[in-house]
Amino acid sequence: MSKIVIFGCKQIAEIAYFYLANYRECEVIAFTIDSLYKDKDEFMGLPLVEFETIERHYPSDEYKLFLPISYTNLNQIREKKYQEAKQKGYELISYISPKATYYNTPIGDNCFVFENNTIQPFTKIGNNVILWSGNHIGHHSTIEDNCFIASHAVISGSVKIGKNSFIGVNATIRDGVTIGKECVIGAGALVLKDVPDFSVISSRSTEISRVPSYKIKKI
Repeated sequence: MSKIVIFGCKQIAEIAYFYLANYRECEVIAFTIDSLYKDKDEFMGLPLVEFETIERHYPSDEYKLFLPISYTNLNQIREKKYQEAKQKGYELISYISPKATYYNTPIGDNCFVFENNTIQPFTKIGNNVILWSGNHIGHHSTIEDNCFIASHAVISGSVKIGKNSFIGVNATIRDGVTIGKECVIGAGALVLKDVPDFSVISSRSTEISRVPSYKIKKI
């Protein structure tokens, strides 16, 4: 049985703990967080240690990590922590809900796939991807690294979602469309044509606006 340390000490870490404790053959041993945000020594009744020195407590040859980090700053923080964990030598697990429809097509590490996702055959999902509940991922589609797909998005067949992109609740993407890297597709948006890198589509229209990634703080 794998021994797991979860990154975080807020709601999404609590959710990850619930799923891993109930649906996966593993044992959650502890939590870890950056020292800047550590204001207690326990979370969910388990030890909470500083991420900077995690190796002293839970060495990478004995423990694995799970980093269920929410969408922030175009997923750049999620990517940064993922890379830091890999540099420390940790194996990162993925969680795929047993209530997801999934045909064993490739899914990378540190992915978090919630219940009621339908992932059709011939899809590819990269590393460090979150699929919240109830999404449709169409056949022959690719979701690249560090993406966050919120609930009930419809990603049709042969779609490509570029790295570090965010797809909002109830967004719909037509078949054959390519979404560039570091894009934000707002809740309820309808996307019928390709979207360039660093673009934002609001939920109120299908018009594309392009802004530098450093200026996008939140949607």
